[in-house]
Amino acid sequence: MGMSPESRLALVRRARRMNRILAETYPDAHCELDFSNPLELLVATILSAQCTDKRVNMVTPVLFAKYPTVEDYAAADPAEMEEIIRSTGFFRAKTNSIIGMARSVRDRYGGAVPGKLKDLVTLPGVGRKTANVVLGNAFDVPGITVDTHFQRLTRRFGWTTETDPVKIEHAIGDLIPKRDWTVMSHRLIWHGRRICHARRPACGACSLAALCPSYGTGPTDAKQAAKLVRPGPFS
Repeated sequence: MGMSPESRLALVRRARRMNRILAETYPDAHCELDFSNPLELLVATILSAQCTDKRVNMVTPVLFAKYPTVEDYAAADPAEMEEIIRSTGFFRAKTNSIIGMARSVRDRYGGAVPGKLKDLVTLPGVGRKTANVVLGNAFDVPGITVDTHFQRLTRRFGWTTETDPVKIEHAIGDLIPKRDWTVMSHRLIWHGRRICHARRPACGACSLAALCPSYGTGPTDAKQAAKLVRPGPFS
């Protein structure tokens, strides 16, 4: 006899319980990019593609000091910006995105980063993931950030079988109360970075073990699992 399929109600209850346990596990979960306003977070998030938050945070103090306003980014010399952000990788494409984004904000939004998803996603270099990071963390508008950790964990948890990021976003949005979207995204990303790794998750050190259908994907022995745990802050 196989396991009987989980009912919708059982899934909602299990997902919400897991979210509560993650809240206890990571009471201080937050965006690990440093910023002090929506423009800085938008730039930092563009830079974070294929790059660690830690590396971005090493580069942004110089960048933010040199280009404090949308106007400064819009008028930037690409070669100078590329030099500053080189270590984040894909620096030419990122420079083009940042300058293009700034010109768009200047010309179409009066120089202020817009606070709506439909406007943000029209900016060069800004997809739904980046837009949701900015909405959730700079504007306090609930947003679900579907990064690689989030995609892996929601499938491992059996919260969704979707593989398309937009479909994942909507599926999880139906499970978790809207007010929790932003912080739940951080909790999952923190858990993915610290415990639930892609190759060998630290199952034996996981606070969700009893509720996770993928328990046993990684070592369940407490000692072995403890060696796989990566403490933050991150990377």
